[in-house]
Amino acid sequence: MSDFLTDSFGRPLEYLRLAVTDRCNLRCFYCMPAEGINYVPRKDLLSYEEMLRLTRIFVQLGVNKIRLTGGEPFVRHNFYGFLKRLTKIEGLDKIAITTNGSVAGKHIPFLKEIGITSINLSLDTLNKEKFNKITRRDFFDQAMETYNSVLDAGIKLSINMVVMEGRNIEDIVPMAMLTKNNDVTVRYIEEMPFNGKGARNTIGYNHRKILETLKSNLPALSPLTFEDGTTAQEYSIEGHNGKVGIIAAHTRTFCSSCNRIRVTATGQMKNCLYDDGVLNIKRMLTNGSSDQMICEAIKAGYSKKFKDGRVSEANQTEAISESMSSIGG
Repeated sequence: MSDFLTDSFGRPLEYLRLAVTDRCNLRCFYCMPAEGINYVPRKDLLSYEEMLRLTRIFVQLGVNKIRLTGGEPFVRHNFYGFLKRLTKIEGLDKIAITTNGSVAGKHIPFLKEIGITSINLSLDTLNKEKFNKITRRDFFDQAMETYNSVLDAGIKLSINMVVMEGRNIEDIVPMAMLTKNNDVTVRYIEEMPFNGKGARNTIGYNHRKILETLKSNLPALSPLTFEDGTTAQEYSIEGHNGKVGIIAAHTRTFCSSCNRIRVTATGQMKNCLYDDGVLNIKRMLTNGSSDQMICEAIKAGYSKKFKDGRVSEANQTEAISESMSSIGG
């Protein structure tokens, strides 16, 4: 079980994105309908014990980084206890969390203490009224509390802003100004079709328009080296301590060096955000399968990874209708 995995295109498996819940306390319109989604029964979610076992298996296969997502991971009961145990897994060098910041603020010192290496904070605007309209909830102050707490703790911080034409285009530049005095990365993400209502085949504001907006309104931008396995093309800004990045999540320009795999909160393994899923790991974890059997099943599933997200989407059996919350952000 010690052989590190590569797919049929020679890309190594190094990064696991694990959704700990499909539940979220916000209702961001680009993620789910206003009435929410039909959450799966709690008994169908991966247990913490199953997640820990699964993570150990993935580490043996070459994974050295894990990102915990949701839904909103901090709404799951005893998430902090799970994190503490997760940090004890040998070979797991980086543990990152993606959060909306609504309930995490007061716990940031604990995250620093146990060794969480980075936090991605979902924040689509710095305007409270607009935040409430986008998320359909009033948690702006709590999100900003989390932002400041992460900075104070010295944990690596990235801001994820989904760029939406007619909603927050005018926030692109103010968001970039967060990098002026702080070592923070602001990442602009193309809007994707995972809104729980069906595919969004076109986007009004793609990565090229985002870059044009930044170049037209900020000091000189310099592209940084695009590292294998990353999704964002990053840029330094003259006179700024932090940097900005653009994730072409819908255009999908970064697939050639993909090194990641996803496991949903119900234990469905996905080679790509845009695929149907290749393995029900939850079923194997509960039916008595050995670690070796699960390992071999993961290898077989990973061998089915397509070249890029366009091919993955083309091979879906049904049109996209999932919520990002159910997939794992």
